[in-house]
Amino acid sequence: MTDTLRPPLAVAPETASEGSTGAPKKLTRSIGVVGGTLLTLSCVTPASSLFVLVPDLFASLGTATALTIAVVAVICIAVAFCYSELGTLIPSAGGEYAIVGTLAGRFAGWLVFIQSLIVVLVVPSVIALGTAEYLAPIVNVDPSLAGVGVMLAATVAGLLDLRANAWITGVFLVLEVIAAAVVAFLGFSNSQRGVGSLFHGVVATDGGGSSTVGLTAILTAMGIGLFVTQGFSTAIYLSEELENPRRNVARTVLWTLAISVAVILVPVVALTLGAPDLATLTGGDVSGMVAAWSNSAVGTFISLCIALAIINAGIVMVIQNSRVLFASARDKAWPEPVNKAFSTLNRYNAPWVATLAVGLPGAALCFVTSGLLSEITGVAVTAMYLLVAVGALLSRGAKHKDTPAWRQPLWPVLPVLLIVFLAYVLYLQSVPALLWTGGITAAATLYWLFYLRPRQDSRWVITLPEDEQL
Repeated sequence: MTDTLRPPLAVAPETASEGSTGAPKKLTRSIGVVGGTLLTLSCVTPASSLFVLVPDLFASLGTATALTIAVVAVICIAVAFCYSELGTLIPSAGGEYAIVGTLAGRFAGWLVFIQSLIVVLVVPSVIALGTAEYLAPIVNVDPSLAGVGVMLAATVAGLLDLRANAWITGVFLVLEVIAAAVVAFLGFSNSQRGVGSLFHGVVATDGGGSSTVGLTAILTAMGIGLFVTQGFSTAIYLSEELENPRRNVARTVLWTLAISVAVILVPVVALTLGAPDLATLTGGDVSGMVAAWSNSAVGTFISLCIALAIINAGIVMVIQNSRVLFASARDKAWPEPVNKAFSTLNRYNAPWVATLAVGLPGAALCFVTSGLLSEITGVAVTAMYLLVAVGALLSRGAKHKDTPAWRQPLWPVLPVLLIVFLAYVLYLQSVPALLWTGGITAAATLYWLFYLRPRQDSRWVITLPEDEQL
């Protein structure tokens, strides 16, 4: 293996899709750090997180929202270090499950896959459901129908060439950053309170008063906070399509985390300082605050940018999530007809059946209330990060000790601290979310016990790409 950059190896679509030689399917290495970062940033979708998920945090945390996100960002640095090392040690489109399955055993990999599958099916719908609110200045659309439209458009885009999607999402990403920058400028220009308010959590109450936000409330909100910043790990899903992944995966992960945190956190600080009163901040009406600080035209522009950001997020999430199903089929996780379908590539080298399997159920989930879906996703993301941290503890065993890879600093201290913290955050999550996630995981465990485990020679065989470009 070498870090020398070489031209991407083209894979003929008909060969890749039909698999006539019986060899494992391969994706084409077609993007570098810039394209990978654009796709990964778009999956973090900082503007969508800022304008769709953060208002819920304002409702429960008030002025402590920025502090909570800052703490989450620090935690995510340790998570990013784990992902950077593991994503370069085991570069596979399977992402977390291929990593943990290789390092901690196939059953552990299966549990990680189930958590990622929950995220795969739920997150795009949660984001898409926020579209209607930001289309309101132009047209009134039922939130569910708007979400369905976003998911269907994202599914169509996911069937196209990855390089083309990198540029499409890059254009949308510029609009996201512009919207976040405008909000930050207006918020700071209309500051109503001092910086000290960021460190004294206060939230408005229904009776017109206020209450203090305690440490327990902040820690409980960490699950949603991790959901807000989740997405920088997309780089490891693209590791089979990134040129020179041993070098570029780590760069993409770390650059994405730094940029996305800045795009989210700076406007959150500005909104906290600039909100005219505590009730307005707790209400989380970002478009209303922007219109009040400027005029209706600016408010409309920001709303449209946010709507485009949500569409952008849908496109990238469908792309990422289809790669997870593609890899699971290549690793024989399902009955053979399903494996064959999910591993089929179209003329654009995209796993088209897997893309439809992600996008169409996502459209159906837009008719479900998003509150519980967000909480379930928070639990799944936290559990997934915890299992990845466990994998990071095992990454320097004898078998992988000398494998060329980016190595994280302060190992094994950071993974251990991360495991302890994430386990506590998981403990604090809502009971319904824990029950739903636990129930899905239990059902998946039965599938493992009665279908996969008895067929270990032919099912759930985690394969890693053997590619001289690694």
